[in-house]
Formats: sequence, structure tokens, C-alpha cells
Amino acid sequence: MQFHHTDVRYIAIEGVIGAGKTTLAHMIAQRLNAQLVLEKFEENPFLARFYEEPERYGFQTQIFFLLSRYKQQRDLFQADLFQNALVTDYIFDKDKIFAYLNLQDDELKLYETLVGSIEKNVPVPDLVVYLQSSVPRLLANIKSRGRKYEENMSEEYITDLNDAYNYFFFRYKNSPLMIVNSTEIDFVVNPDDFDKLYNEIMREDRAPVEYYNPPVRK
Repeated sequence: MQFHHTDVRYIAIEGVIGAGKTTLAHMIAQRLNAQLVLEKFEENPFLARFYEEPERYGFQTQIFFLLSRYKQQRDLFQADLFQNALVTDYIFDKDKIFAYLNLQDDELKLYETLVGSIEKNVPVPDLVVYLQSSVPRLLANIKSRGRKYEENMSEEYITDLNDAYNYFFFRYKNSPLMIVNSTEIDFVVNPDDFDKLYNEIMREDRAPVEYYNPPVRK
């Protein structure tokens, strides 16, 4: 199973909080002159409270994100924006990572019922790029961008989330997948890093799952 870059209309960038997925989505969309769709995380009224009291606000935060992502994806599909290239900074499936990490058993049953009834209406990306990174690099990135509601985010939570993302994407089969070791590269500051990564993403022939290990600069 191989596919050509001309078949890639819809690219989704994924990664743990702080991996740089939104920045990379911006950069790729600009180079492709593509439609850019970003997750509206700042619209979630429960998010800041979740980071302070995760057990209390986990379910509300999760359901708000689920319905927000679903509405955004459904609107895209109905607007038929796939005539042109499309780049997003999330995949709908990733919602489950947070659900299994943050919800209690009874909440999870309700969540699964809701997801099962809506996920079949969500378009699937032609290529998913997963930015895999180390916990120290993720924490450094989160700290440097200084978002107030992320101040209470613990190293333990990022570690658990990183493990959950790795578990999820090493078993992901819904779309062609490219796993990028992004710990040692800086595609924002170093144009050469971005060019090499972009060329790998847009390569003509690829396998269903590929790994990109950029050479480490000395």
C-alpha cells in the first residue's frame, strides 16, 4: 500500500501539549497555500479549572472538547473544503486519548456511547504526522510559551499523556501515519530543519507507517 502526495489533500498534525503541532500546521499550510483549521481549545470554559481540579472537571472538559471538535469537523465536511489542501492541528480520534486518561469508569461508558454515535460522520485525514517528543522538551516548550491556564500542569500529567499518545499512535491504523522524532529539532528557529521535515511529509511514495529520525546537529 503506497500513495502519492497528489492524493494527500488533508494533513493532520498531532502531538502532546507542547510538541509544536499548531506551529507546524501553520508553517505547512502557509507553504502549501492550504486551508488551515486549528483546534479551538481556548474556547473551552472548563480547561483552566480542569488543570486545577482534574477529577472534578474532567468530564465537562472532555464533553465540551468532543462536541466542539465534532462540530468543527462536520462543518468542514459539509462545506466540502477538501477540494483544496487542508491542514489541521488535531485529529478527532485523539479525543479518546484524553478520555481514557482523565475520566472515571462510569463517565467513560457515557462518553463511549456518545462517541460511537457520532464518529462515523467525521472525515479521516490522508496523512497524520505525529510529533513525538521527550517530556523535558515538552515541559520546556510549555513553559516558554507561558499560557496562564497551563501553569498548573504537572510533569506527572505530561508524562502520563506522553505515554498515552505513544500507546495510541503505535497502534493507530485509521490513516497513513508518519511518526517524527522531534525532540532534537527546532523547525521554528532552523529553516533547514523545517525544509527536511516538510520534504519528508510531502514525499511521493511512502509506507502506511513511517518513522522520521532527523540527524542530530552537532
